[in-house]
Amino acid sequence: MDQDNRHTLGKVAQVTLLFWIAKIAATTLGETAGDAVTMSMKLGYLVGTVIFAALFLAAVAAQIAARRFRPALFWLVIIATTTVGTTLADFCDRSLGIGYAGGSTILVLLLAGSLAWWRLALGSVSIERIDTRKAEIFYWMTILFSQTLGTALGDWFSDPETGLGLGYQGGALAFGAALAVVGGLYFWTRVSRTALFWAAFILTRPLGATVGDFLDKPITSGGLALSRYSASAWLAAAIVAYILLIPQRAERLAPAD
Repeated sequence: MDQDNRHTLGKVAQVTLLFWIAKIAATTLGETAGDAVTMSMKLGYLVGTVIFAALFLAAVAAQIAARRFRPALFWLVIIATTTVGTTLADFCDRSLGIGYAGGSTILVLLLAGSLAWWRLALGSVSIERIDTRKAEIFYWMTILFSQTLGTALGDWFSDPETGLGLGYQGGALAFGAALAVVGGLYFWTRVSRTALFWAAFILTRPLGATVGDFLDKPITSGGLALSRYSASAWLAAAIVAYILLIPQRAERLAPAD
């Protein structure tokens, strides 16, 4: 391993309960902000995807180039992945006509392929092993696929017209229950912590997607019809407050084999 790529501490946030709360807030922000650009501004899914993809590439390049954990930069990349994930999933599902089931299937395969490639290349997909630039690239690529998949899953389960029809509240409860199961497995079993981390990371995205849709979709569709701009502003303010007021720590790296 190159000495320049070795870190005593990792460059990703330590996983705690507050991390997961912030992650859900960030994914909800991704949904409302993505919808604000593509729907409220009427720019469309393709233009929205191009805008947020550019933001993501700039943010992730800065994150990878950074020599230590920078909380604001880390959460900016998380938000960027969830906004581009929102618009990209909507573009595939709706503009390309693939549908929720087709889009979710493709994204499941891409996510599984990303994790498999990462495991084959570096031997581990644990966040305690993100100690090289190559590992960081795999990490963020996998997160991008998981965020995009989460959007497609959230829409598929909750959409009252073209999805499974659980509604936004029903979808949020379903994904919240799935997360509770993952939490139970973490506390009361010896299931792989790495597997549980990625399961929780994937599930928080559709939870955020359904909550975001519940906030800004029309009342006739089961939402609260709140302004996408104001909802996004409040969520962004909450995340900024979290970064500024709550001590941020980097994930510790596992000892080298």
